[in-house]
Amino acid sequence: MRLSPQEFIDLDLEVHKVLRGVPLNDVSVVDLPGGGAARTIEDVRARLRPPESSSSSALVRALFWLRGALGKLFGWDPVEEGLPPESYVHQVPSELARRSSVQPGTREGPFRALYVLQGEAVSEIRNATVHAFSCMAIRPTAEGHRLYWAVYVKPVSRWTSAYMALIEPFRRFFVYPTLLRQLRDAWRAAYAEPDAATEHGGSTA
Repeated sequence: MRLSPQEFIDLDLEVHKVLRGVPLNDVSVVDLPGGGAARTIEDVRARLRPPESSSSSALVRALFWLRGALGKLFGWDPVEEGLPPESYVHQVPSELARRSSVQPGTREGPFRALYVLQGEAVSEIRNATVHAFSCMAIRPTAEGHRLYWAVYVKPVSRWTSAYMALIEPFRRFFVYPTLLRQLRDAWRAAYAEPDAATEHGGSTA
């Protein structure tokens, strides 16, 4: 579900400094039940599935196929060698880079990782339409954990606002709900609370 940005902004996160000045586009949340106190953002990342994977709905796969086809047709997604000067990998402080479990600048599909900490991960994607950033942060709750997923968008041309407005209904009503539902289902499958009787060696017969 969508969230008022203030709850996310109030979290003690490195992203607020690294992406200072970059517009926060929206924040979504999903509550993940159980898992115990030791869960980290890596547990989330391990259970995320690419939206174009076979586990996604046919509509979501079709939307990503269409975006890929348009990108090839209009040259929106050039493959860059090395780190372009516009990359925010250059904005990651050396101390933060040392704490990251993933080398800043590592390719992860169409994204580049900026950093990955125990409770927070940030990546970027830059093409001819947008320079966008994904921040995922996890915090414990009474029932398990809450995942915050924030998207920042920095314009790259006069078309960025129109492009974001065009894809907004698909992001809001199809792509994000599908990805977050799949994540919650995978989390439950991995960290479901055992049946109390089984846990204590009892019988359910």
